[in-house]
Amino acid sequence: MSARSLDDLNRNSPLTPVFFGFDSFELSEAAQKAAQANAAVMRTNRTWVIMIEGHCDERGTAEYNLALGERRASSVKAYLVSLGIAAERLRVVSYGKEFPFDTGHDEAAWTKNRRGHFVVTAK
Repeated sequence: MSARSLDDLNRNSPLTPVFFGFDSFELSEAAQKAAQANAAVMRTNRTWVIMIEGHCDERGTAEYNLALGERRASSVKAYLVSLGIAAERLRVVSYGKEFPFDTGHDEAAWTKNRRGHFVVTAK
């Protein structure tokens, strides 16, 4: 993986999103398992710096969703740090509802949009 460009690495990322419940920034059991798998990848790629993007569904105001996205990204970061990933390797940013993964307007789409997304920013 070390020979791949950042664009290629992120396009075919070994890191999976962490999904959240409605109006929540708490990590469910499934979210914890996804974060644990990501931590294992990060342990084998110790030089990677990761941006954790907090995303929300379209419901709520832009301001509310920016704050919720920040709490989501921060909760993922805190969990990864508790698993032994160095905090210096992790950055957080919130995009609120601005960059949906699924542009639909139903629960199926909203479920996909409530996430912490991982981007490798340096390797």
